[in-house]
Amino acid sequence: MAGSVEKELKIWFKGAGRVVVAGIGNPIRKDDYVGLKIVETLKGKLAETILLLEAETVPESYLSEIEEFRPSHVLLIDAAFLGLKPGKATLVDAEKITDTSAVTTHLLPLRVFCEFIKQTTRAKIALLLIEPRCIEFGEGLTAKVQTSADHLVKVLVDLLG
Repeated sequence: MAGSVEKELKIWFKGAGRVVVAGIGNPIRKDDYVGLKIVETLKGKLAETILLLEAETVPESYLSEIEEFRPSHVLLIDAAFLGLKPGKATLVDAEKITDTSAVTTHLLPLRVFCEFIKQTTRAKIALLLIEPRCIEFGEGLTAKVQTSADHLVKVLVDLLG
């Protein structure tokens, strides 16, 4: 399922010092919750050099906290409509994001958010995007997205634990 993503994450995290992992999404919109769910599950399982943030739909509210942490790497985890199969994850370099490359549910385009972080921290920034099946109002992830989230938690614990 996420074998290539696992390899990409391993390469991307090479040389990482202080890392921010931010979950983005809406907890009451089914699969849009996936980024938050992954971050919640990671709590207590990673090294102290990892800052976990549950940014919900307002990641811009955490700009000063990210800047003060002085990360080498910032990973944003979010649901995004990319035309993939539900649950499929892909790692996207923030510099390759355009306003139309991923359809998310957030007010501030992630590209603008990433540019600001890059300017203030000089960190490497990537988005771990997971294809949702359903973002209608409701709680809980759909089965394929939950399976993907569980796998990604294991991968991140192996890489950052």
